[in-house]
Amino acid sequence: MFKVLLARLQQKHRTIAYPKKEPVLPDRFRGLPILDNSQCLKNCQECVSVCPTNAIQCTEKGLQIDLGRCLFCTECTSVCPKGAIQFSTEYRLATRTRQDLVFDGKVFERAKILKDSIHKLFGRSLKLRQVSAAGCNACEADINVLGTPGFDLGRFGIQIVASPRHADGIVVTGPVSENMKLAVEKTYKAVANPKVVIAVGSCAISGGPFLDHKEVHNGITDLFPVDLFIPGCPPHPMTILDGFLRLMGRLKQ
Repeated sequence: MFKVLLARLQQKHRTIAYPKKEPVLPDRFRGLPILDNSQCLKNCQECVSVCPTNAIQCTEKGLQIDLGRCLFCTECTSVCPKGAIQFSTEYRLATRTRQDLVFDGKVFERAKILKDSIHKLFGRSLKLRQVSAAGCNACEADINVLGTPGFDLGRFGIQIVASPRHADGIVVTGPVSENMKLAVEKTYKAVANPKVVIAVGSCAISGGPFLDHKEVHNGITDLFPVDLFIPGCPPHPMTILDGFLRLMGRLKQ
């Protein structure tokens, strides 16, 4: 017992200071893209052609990246001759609507609080049932790590529960394969109304690298109304936590 207590004292406080302090992310972290249309060459389609999920478009107004499709693979940055596309370390990527994920390099509309009627029920605590709908376990792992002492998701009143009947909503990862479609639908129906639906990762939002495959349903956006979109492949735990807190009205900036 004394050895355990001594080890705990030596480890000191392991929970991050977020949201009181901003997280320190490595330089190699791939967050919100930086688009410089002034550097974009006329009729150059290099970034468009190399994107594995067709997330990039060159419009009359300039470049657009669909973060719901983007894998953050940086193939576009490697082929761009002028560096018109770069990735920043901005981790706050969650949005309330699918359209807000289509980014043109200007103002990015971050997720906002639930509407008042639902927020009164879920503003202080939120119980979520996580469903892996044919995910690769990357998004699932980053959700699981939020329960460790480093992030301590429970201190915000948020908990991943074992049954949809104990949940206020569902968190879906994966592209929703044909085999998992019924399971996801049953889980959704088992959650009492009102409920929230959160899509985590590019697979759950758009199908990710499995986009338009005959055995997947391109995520959950056509199956249920989604309240929160958290892009990434996989999204960083800080991106997921930031989205959860914004949905509950815990973050304003």
